[in-house]
Amino acid sequence: MRKYISSLKTVMPFVLVLTFCHVMAQTKKDETKMNAFVTGLMNRMTLDEKIGQLNLVTGGRPTTGSVVNKGIEEKIKSGGIGGLFGIWGADKIKSVQDIAVKNSRLHIPLIFGLDVIHGHETVFPIPLGISATWDMALIQQSARIAAKEATAEGLNWVFSPMVDIARDPRWGRISEGAGEDPWYGSQVAKAMVKGYQSKSMKDADAVIACVKHFALYGGAEAGREYNTVDMSLIKMYQDYLPPYKAAVDAGAGSFMSSFNTINGVPATANKWLLTDLLRKQWGFKGFVVSDYTAVNELTNHGLGDQQTVSALALKAGLDMDMVGEGFLTTLKKSLKEGKVTQQEIDEACRRVLEAKYKLGLFDNPYKSIDPKREKSDVLTEDNRKFARQIAEHSFVLLKNQAQTLPLKKSGTIALVGPLADNHSEMLGTWVVAGDPGKSVSVLEGIKNVVGNNVNVLFAHGSNITDDSLLNARSYFYGMKQIKDSRPPQEMIDEAVETAKKADVVVAVVGESANMSGESSSRSDINIPESQRDLLKALAKTGKPLVIVLFNGRPLTLPWEDAHASAILDAWAPGTEAGNAIADVLFGNYNPAGKITATFPRSVGQIPLYYNNKNTGRPFNGHEAAKFKSDYIDISNDPLYPFGYGLSYTTFNYGDVKLSKTNLKGNETLRATVTVTNTGKYAGEEVVQLYISDPVASISRSVKELKNFQKILLQPGESKEVSFNITTGDLKFYNTQLVYDWEPG
Repeated sequence: MRKYISSLKTVMPFVLVLTFCHVMAQTKKDETKMNAFVTGLMNRMTLDEKIGQLNLVTGGRPTTGSVVNKGIEEKIKSGGIGGLFGIWGADKIKSVQDIAVKNSRLHIPLIFGLDVIHGHETVFPIPLGISATWDMALIQQSARIAAKEATAEGLNWVFSPMVDIARDPRWGRISEGAGEDPWYGSQVAKAMVKGYQSKSMKDADAVIACVKHFALYGGAEAGREYNTVDMSLIKMYQDYLPPYKAAVDAGAGSFMSSFNTINGVPATANKWLLTDLLRKQWGFKGFVVSDYTAVNELTNHGLGDQQTVSALALKAGLDMDMVGEGFLTTLKKSLKEGKVTQQEIDEACRRVLEAKYKLGLFDNPYKSIDPKREKSDVLTEDNRKFARQIAEHSFVLLKNQAQTLPLKKSGTIALVGPLADNHSEMLGTWVVAGDPGKSVSVLEGIKNVVGNNVNVLFAHGSNITDDSLLNARSYFYGMKQIKDSRPPQEMIDEAVETAKKADVVVAVVGESANMSGESSSRSDINIPESQRDLLKALAKTGKPLVIVLFNGRPLTLPWEDAHASAILDAWAPGTEAGNAIADVLFGNYNPAGKITATFPRSVGQIPLYYNNKNTGRPFNGHEAAKFKSDYIDISNDPLYPFGYGLSYTTFNYGDVKLSKTNLKGNETLRATVTVTNTGKYAGEEVVQLYISDPVASISRSVKELKNFQKILLQPGESKEVSFNITTGDLKFYNTQLVYDWEPG
């Protein structure tokens, strides 16, 4: 046996080298074959047909703007459209693809996209909630299931993941990302891309991922949608760009440009961003599409008329124009006038055609169109079971005074609040194909989990909001808030009387689905006033008050934290919302989620994030405050910091043990800590590793997340958790934008 192991040690490195070489050779062979095919096709294409491949239109209702394209069928026949989004369903997609492959001159298939953000028809928690799982396997599986459902309905391209770092919860689209940390956001980006694209994009159940929004979109000033972004290059490289780069490294097939400016130049016309950084520095091989009418909007940025900005975008490295049709209507004229070159048009066309080749559409334009799969693979029991699981894992226990939770599976509960028996708000923001009517409400979930063992008394309590302006701006395209027409005080009085009859009150409150997401920035991130009034009245009853919070962003909750007995953040849980919430409320699952975006005490603290820079006059919270970096009316500290989340059990951390105290060169440091479950429940804990660099050539963050492990411990069980810290973990961007580590 020893001899066999010795010989295996000798052989294995050569096996690995040979395997790697074989993969590289096969990749080179595939690229050569693709290049030959695309070149041959382009040699037969007219200028109009090449420009047509750069035109992406929508055939459905407007999703992120007010424009819907017209004359789609005729444009497809003439080769004037490269892709379509906004429709789904095997029959619908097939009928449109038929037009392209049977009625256009060169039979070039279309690519079909959709906003598949957190699930397709089976809806998972919003991405900010999914990120709170700290479980990359679950996150990747959520994208895998979404891809399977999307392809079963004819799609092959999803506008996801959104990997923008966001440190301002006023920005509505913080709901669509993984929070504030660049290292953690990078792990989520890789997991999502791998889940969508699977092992090969030619697989029938794989889609091409579209990473958005490139770049820095989450840094919008004042947290206001579509607003200006302005930051230093070090901040850009260190804190905002890493997740995009991680997505490139994971093999993402497409990127979407952002609406904002970067170094004064809008992203959609920014050559440094789309060509120098993305392609030359990072080696991105896919194609770049604009966001919804972003090319046209360059005119509003002050860059010129439609012909001018379309030429600028193409020259910058944009390959596909979403909805605006500036490429379609002006590039031919710009070519004649010398404002763009044939090579620039050809390069963009080639990238779009290569994406279709990589998807296998030239071999089988209908590869993902299967009516049988549409019936067997969409919204299945297994998918719903997974939706329930990932929702449970996403919940964050923010407070649990006197072990109020888990609730007893007996007695009487007063279930109140506008979100307690409400199907329409369970799915959260950015849901295109999901059906709210197929979701499980909280009231239904409680009845499903505890049956008749618990007496549940329900009262509506309040509307989501009685603010007419907030209501009008939160509900659009014909959507309506489910409202109770009774006077607010009458509803509150009913809820109070209901609470008096119960052992405990569970108030399901927070934001509606459309109070976060795109174009849903809020200057006031409290729970809406109508619901706050309800909570204040319930608190006065003296009954234990459990808040189940629906939210698409960190909210300011100092009053709730002071007066509620327990707070469970459920985000927007998705299709299985009610069942998952009931599982956690009654202890069938012990919550283990950790927040990935800081909850401030007040909007006056924003931007507030954990990995802030040192200051020359830090305030430690104990000494005299004058002439220190602090507020005179509020604590510097957040209400709930990044990485925070409680459990029904408790964990004790021993002292950190280091493998060495002095290191030389590139030696690896091993840090070990013993974690013990000191409570009464089995529970998962996310052990987080942070580093700090107190002496460096630039001012570093007070601490930076570099790794984590999620472990399960039984009551009384201990486990040693170890992390290897390498020089790679110590790297940062210096003033020359060199990514390196410094000894110290």
